[in-house]
Amino acid sequence: MRSLIILCAILASLGALADSGPTSSHVDLWQLHQEAQGADPRVLRAQALVRSGKGNERAAFGQLLPQLNASGSVNRSRRDDDVSRIQYNGKRMAVVLNQVIYDPQVWRSYRKYVELARQSEYESDDTQVQASIDLSERYFAVLAAEDELSLVRSELDATERNLKRINALYARQMAMVTDRLDLEARVDALKADEIEASNKVAISREAISELVGRDVHEPFKRIAENPAFSLPAQAQDYWVHAALDSNPALHAREHSILAAEAAVGEARAGHLPRLGLNLTAQRSDIGYEGALAPRTDNLVASLDLQVPLYSGGSTRARVSSSESDKEVAQQELEALRRQVIKETRTAYLGMTAELSRIKATRRALESAEKSRVATEKAFNYGVKHAVDVLDSIQEEFRARRDFYQSQYRFVTSLLVLHRWSGRLADEDIRKANDWLVAPWSDRSAQ
Repeated sequence: MRSLIILCAILASLGALADSGPTSSHVDLWQLHQEAQGADPRVLRAQALVRSGKGNERAAFGQLLPQLNASGSVNRSRRDDDVSRIQYNGKRMAVVLNQVIYDPQVWRSYRKYVELARQSEYESDDTQVQASIDLSERYFAVLAAEDELSLVRSELDATERNLKRINALYARQMAMVTDRLDLEARVDALKADEIEASNKVAISREAISELVGRDVHEPFKRIAENPAFSLPAQAQDYWVHAALDSNPALHAREHSILAAEAAVGEARAGHLPRLGLNLTAQRSDIGYEGALAPRTDNLVASLDLQVPLYSGGSTRARVSSSESDKEVAQQELEALRRQVIKETRTAYLGMTAELSRIKATRRALESAEKSRVATEKAFNYGVKHAVDVLDSIQEEFRARRDFYQSQYRFVTSLLVLHRWSGRLADEDIRKANDWLVAPWSDRSAQ
């Protein structure tokens, strides 16, 4: 039966494609996730910003602590007058201790850097979570691209084989010219599709390489047969509330507002007095205008009070600028809050839709298989043409591709839901990774 020969050719080409890949071991999502955590520039940059924020916080705190300075000088002097010329050496040493007693500007500056440090920590958490989501989406994009390439190559191989048979039959005037022309056109179109699909696979793998910092050529693990997909037990409102409470990007924006408020207080403190304690110990044998003098030890304790009166309007301008920065931070928080609500609901709805789509595409695949069998029987009775058989086989493989892609989208939607809720952890990546298995040939031989 020619129809069986065509079908066997397609299935054989799929198996050959799976076996012709690299001989290296399969990699999975968890392995690439671990690599990306230590190689993704965004993650490394965020970690460096956390260290920088902590350093700035410690530097600002240091301004509240005692400041101890030592100084010294050695002079060689010569003094001439009408009677004599004197040359002598002089030394002066001093130790000065300054301690802030009341300086609202320094204190509020410290509070600002405390909030900025907390902001950088939450931004780092958000960056790591987003990097994990990007990797997951790109991983399943590779699987989808390889599914498309497999479909095109299988169909091309079967169509070329069938074209040879039709040409042989046409030479003996046993086939119609329309079948021959249709198959030739299909072969040309599939060759163009193969080039595009191959390019899409290469581009999708380059996207993975960008995150892990190396070329990724190993075959990927794929979703196993009949994975136990299910919706989370919690309803949509639960995830929205969880996102508003736990999303690290929201927490980062909240701390940016607190930092802006501290900056406003720092600017306003320019109008307030400052009080400090100064302790000085000095030993010197240098007198007025460098004259030689007996050695003296001076111990001085003083309170330094500074009351700002007028600074040309710069203090008021800094206050106005800081208040505007605070308003910017508030509006950014509100915009992000709305985005978090939207993205959380979208991810939940998308996950729900994809779970239903998995069931629908499974039924569509079963229908496509039955349609292909019926078309083959009609072809054997001369009711259908060879192109009709290829069309039915193509529809079956497209239904299979749609079934796989609905699975990919379900997994990514589930991870995105955890991402926006602020609860994406390594355990969630591992759970998604548990749905992946190494053999692909078993899938393509269905």
